[in-house]
Amino acid sequence: MDNTQYSSLVKQLVDDLKGVFTTAGLGGEAGEYKLLTQSFLYKFINDKFLYEAKAFDAQNDYDTIMKMTDDDYEFLQMDLGNKSAKIKREDLIESLFNYQNEDDFYTLFDATLNDIAVDNNDIYSVETAGNTQVRLFDSNLLRDNILDGAQRDVVARAIINKLAETKFDEHIFAAGFDFFSTIFEYMIKDYNKDGGGKYAEYYTPHAVAKIIAQILVGNDQPENVRIYDPAAGSGSLLMTLASQIGTDRATVYSQDISQKSSNLLRLNLILNGLSHSIKNIVQGNTILNNKHPEKMDFIVSNPPFKLDFSEWRDDVEALPEYNDRFFAGVPKTPKKKKSAMAIYELFIQHIIYSLKENGKAAVVVPTGFLTAQTGIDKKIREKLVDKNWLAGVVSMPSNIFATTGTNVSVVFIDKGRAEDQEEVFLVDASKLGSKVKEDNGTQKTVLSNSEEQQIIDSFVNKEAIEDFSIAVKLVDVKARNYSLSAGQYFPVKIEYMKMTPEEFTEKMVFYQDKLDELFNKDKELEDDIKSNLMNLNFEERG
Repeated sequence: MDNTQYSSLVKQLVDDLKGVFTTAGLGGEAGEYKLLTQSFLYKFINDKFLYEAKAFDAQNDYDTIMKMTDDDYEFLQMDLGNKSAKIKREDLIESLFNYQNEDDFYTLFDATLNDIAVDNNDIYSVETAGNTQVRLFDSNLLRDNILDGAQRDVVARAIINKLAETKFDEHIFAAGFDFFSTIFEYMIKDYNKDGGGKYAEYYTPHAVAKIIAQILVGNDQPENVRIYDPAAGSGSLLMTLASQIGTDRATVYSQDISQKSSNLLRLNLILNGLSHSIKNIVQGNTILNNKHPEKMDFIVSNPPFKLDFSEWRDDVEALPEYNDRFFAGVPKTPKKKKSAMAIYELFIQHIIYSLKENGKAAVVVPTGFLTAQTGIDKKIREKLVDKNWLAGVVSMPSNIFATTGTNVSVVFIDKGRAEDQEEVFLVDASKLGSKVKEDNGTQKTVLSNSEEQQIIDSFVNKEAIEDFSIAVKLVDVKARNYSLSAGQYFPVKIEYMKMTPEEFTEKMVFYQDKLDELFNKDKELEDDIKSNLMNLNFEERG
């Protein structure tokens, strides 16, 4: 099989599991995504363990493992180390499959997931800002998410049969990031229709993530770096950047207020060989309770643009590091439409504060940020330009995110720019892409591979392209009130037409006649107004 066939195999398992939940009346229920993602994760961890066991010794198939003494099995798990999860033999899918005819089988299924979560708590738990551990699996996944008791055994048996039917082998585990990023997107697409609610997008389009990662890394080969997202969502930006750098050369750090997004990020890390970074996932409010004070080498983020944070807005100003971290200030609380408070302004400032002295960052912003003439946006742009930390901007096509009609741009920050780097690079990609309709009826813009590469190559190589990209001197940016809109710096084009003397005379007569016509109308209007004024009478009211 090639990657396409393996992708079809894995996607079929996802579809089969969704079919199980739909048949049981659970389709669209709040807990459906938990049932799907945790069942899939159980399958992935189970087969990854068997794959690593066989890679260690080709004789280690399921039957051989089951015949081992307890000591030998313990030694095997020690030998595998962190290459896979620790799993009791009775918790393997093939073992559980043999007990599916037992009464209350769902309790055995729940207990199996509970065992795996407890045995791997140190590796796979996500920390909250309040220092609570969120385990890999819910302790009572089926019991808590299937309210109809009569359906629990039915669903548990259907799940274990689907998991046992499909085999993940060495080709899948060797497939890499491009494979699993597609699988991940496919798995969560039905749970991402609202963009993750008011707070965050769970998934940044792959095209945007790819452009950001390749521009940030460029032609460098960084090693042993920290990469961070303070509003990580499901971690698409982090996964793409880690893949670009090399998962063995990057450690991921993240924080997000959403428990759902933190769980999805954990799944993403496991699928993409970044389990060593799960300990750095934090669920909590980044702005008020920053759990990653260490400075970062790379930061990527698609933060929420607008959010009502009026309840804790004043608490930000009371933070000990407020003046350094939020140098441009905090948005005021409006009397109306508090949901429109520009929280992205806090995230940009936090990102700048969190970068190392030579660190690089890319942050998605509403395009209006580039030209705002007053307020916090302007102060942030001024600091980036005056400190020579701004590398450039890419303005994206409209509807690149299907969940929002807001035009977006990506601001690239580089604190390690040399003093003699006196230009920033601006790209206007707003005219690229093709419009497509999503299954839910929304329209989005999709970039082709060649268009993605055009953006990347132009920015990395600083290649100016007419009406598309341009290098602008910092002094010119300052002269234009710190505007970062590429279109304002493109040369004005004057088109010349060849014309005979007769054609020139004809044009001049035409324009003269038009002017006479307009002047006459203007005179008629002037006379009309004067006449009406003369007809006005004074009338005194008692």
